[in-house]
Amino acid sequence: MRNLIYVAFVGCAITAMSFTATAQQLPGYQVKENFTAEYSFKKDYNPFPVYDEKPILFTANAEKRSLVTELCNKVQFKFAQLLDRNVELLTNVTLFGFIDEWWHTRYRYGGTSKAGIDCSAFTGLLLKTVFHIDVPRTARMQYDASEKLSKDEMIEGDLVFFNTRGGVSHVGLYLGGGYFVHSSSSQGVTIDNLDDGYYEKRFISGGRPIVIEETTDIANAG
Repeated sequence: MRNLIYVAFVGCAITAMSFTATAQQLPGYQVKENFTAEYSFKKDYNPFPVYDEKPILFTANAEKRSLVTELCNKVQFKFAQLLDRNVELLTNVTLFGFIDEWWHTRYRYGGTSKAGIDCSAFTGLLLKTVFHIDVPRTARMQYDASEKLSKDEMIEGDLVFFNTRGGVSHVGLYLGGGYFVHSSSSQGVTIDNLDDGYYEKRFISGGRPIVIEETTDIANAG
């Protein structure tokens, strides 16, 4: 029976796949969280989490596996074009699947759902779902709970902070190559570039969430 179980994302990593704009549309998917990703966010930060529980589909059916692979191709192809990047470099299928799931969800101040979501709720949900990291609720609090980074130091999965109306008032998640995803007040969940005039003028810094490891106090145990 072991040979009947196939994880969809393995097929997504194969770069010798054909990509087509007419691929059949499948419903959006979310990633389950069976495996735990390990991060220190200092010396051995890994932007590519290990995940398993809720990928697109687990199936032994060859036709369904083919459609799942096709969907992976579509997501990779879509965001490779948006990010001006080679398809094979989009290895974090979990991340881009999440973005695709929320793509163009409208902005709503204080919102936390598909009916509308604000910038810090979006980054918080993304970090929790994709990277298994909890961060505070607001942009300012996320900034305070992050190690500050220059543009040159940022990697995929870091936060980006902006001053749009005084102080730290907007946050997104960095995707590399100057691009970041965020919930924009004008376009909803979308991707923009740090070199765009509006964001270039308002950029404050990047930020890497500081993860505090839980420890057991043996003296007080029991």
